[in-house]
Amino acid sequence: MAATTHVCLISHVASLLGEDLDLLEAIVSNDDNLSYGSIVSVQVDHDNYQTALTDDGIGELRDMLMSARVSVEEWHGFLEDFVDDPDIIARVKDIPLR
Repeated sequence: MAATTHVCLISHVASLLGEDLDLLEAIVSNDDNLSYGSIVSVQVDHDNYQTALTDDGIGELRDMLMSARVSVEEWHGFLEDFVDDPDIIARVKDIPLR
């Protein structure tokens, strides 16, 4: 495995993928959802950390979301399985599938 030389903050990943930031944060809040080492915490000051993803993590997340969007039923099931916040689910549930 190649050494990680850079990461992208999750806010940038949301922009790259055209996804809801809160949705992505909910998915990666459980580090078992992506391969070990794909999710990185970056310390930005004494008490503040931000979530970042490696290139592999971005690819895994993109693939996960694409697979979930094959049908409305799959998408809704995915949201119920991976997102605990009903407000986030309600906000992204009815976004048209791509």
